Amino acid sequence: RKGDRVLINADPVHPADTVAGESIDLEIVFEDNHLAVINKPWGMVVHPSPGHLSQTLVNAALHHFPGISQSSSDIYRPGIVHRLDKDTSGLIVLAKTAQAMTFLQNEFKQRRVDKHYLAIVHGFLEREEGRISAPIGRHPVKRKIMSVRPEIGKPALTLWRVKKRFESATLVGIDLKTGRTHQIRVHFYDMGYPLMGEKIYQYRRFRKQKSGPGRQMLHSAAIAFRHPYSGRKMAFTADPPVDFNQVLDQLT
Repeated sequence: RKGDRVLINADPVHPADTVAGESIDLEIVFEDNHLAVINKPWGMVVHPSPGHLSQTLVNAALHHFPGISQSSSDIYRPGIVHRLDKDTSGLIVLAKTAQAMTFLQNEFKQRRVDKHYLAIVHGFLEREEGRISAPIGRHPVKRKIMSVRPEIGKPALTLWRVKKRFESATLVGIDLKTGRTHQIRVHFYDMGYPLMGEKIYQYRRFRKQKSGPGRQMLHSAAIAFRHPYSGRKMAFTADPPVDFNQVLDQLT
């Protein structure tokens, strides 16, 4: 309550001084001297953090692109321009130089990057398309997760269109206009159509289901942006992985 004093005794956390490159297979969609586009598998964490100090995309990138360590002063996030959740598959862009990092980060900030996702959601979406404009911020109680916070959240805009309907689920194509943490997962949960396989933003009745996907059905399917050196527009696509297609086959 207001006026309470809180005392916490905690041992300091000493992060590692360096992040090591690791020989981990990567599906490199495109690479030149300035950047790389990777088709990230689901289950791979993007950068080291407490509990995930190895086997991350950064560890793999440091092995495949040794010079990428010079792209950022943050030793835990070299090359990382944007992120995908651990269990989200698909395309992610890495900057290989400091100049490319600055340029691409600004492109994302100015919302000049086109990001298209595929998702399978619980429920039958009757409208053909729609927009979700709902600010997102930290959950007021569960501080590790996000939620729609109309009063204090940051603006977040998600555009969606139905691609295929099933009896109790819908395949949707999504254009992400902002890049808030867990944005797609939070927006569709708030709208009443949580992603299949979702473990956090999920209704209790779906959590009790013993069978189902092992991760949220979300895939970064396409991305388009300007090249940091030439300025020309580049576009890339990646088909959904096996588990995503298996779920679609089961729904058919």
